Amino acid sequence: MPHTPIPPQRRANAKRMRKAMTDAELKLWNAVRAHRLMGLGFRRQVPIAGYIVDFACPEERLVVELDGSQHTEDQVRRYDAVRTARLEADGWTVIRFQNEDVLKDLDNVCLHILAVLGRVR
Repeated sequence: MPHTPIPPQRRANAKRMRKAMTDAELKLWNAVRAHRLMGLGFRRQVPIAGYIVDFACPEERLVVELDGSQHTEDQVRRYDAVRTARLEADGWTVIRFQNEDVLKDLDNVCLHILAVLGRVR
C-alpha cells in the first residue's frame, strides 16, 4: 500500500513534536523505544494518513494515542472519532490511553498494548 504524501509543514510539525513530548509521551516512549517492548518497533509522532499519531508500530499496523483532559470535550471527541475511522480504514488498529493511565500504571498500559497484539493473554 503506497504512503499518503506528507506535506513538508506536517513533517516539520512532527519533528517539532518529537522534541516537546508530554510527560506521559516521554514515559511511554522510554518503555517502548529501541524494541524494549517484546521486540516491537515503535516510532513516535509519525505522520500517517494526514494526521500525526503519537506512537506507531508499523509492522503490526498499530497506533497508540495518549489523550489529555481536552479529549473529553465533545468537539475533540468527534475529531478523534473521525481520525480513528480514517486510520482504521487504512488498516491501522488504534488504541487510546489517558495520560494519567500512562503516568500512574505504565505496566498495565504496556500489557494492554501486548494483549491487543495477541502477545499476551
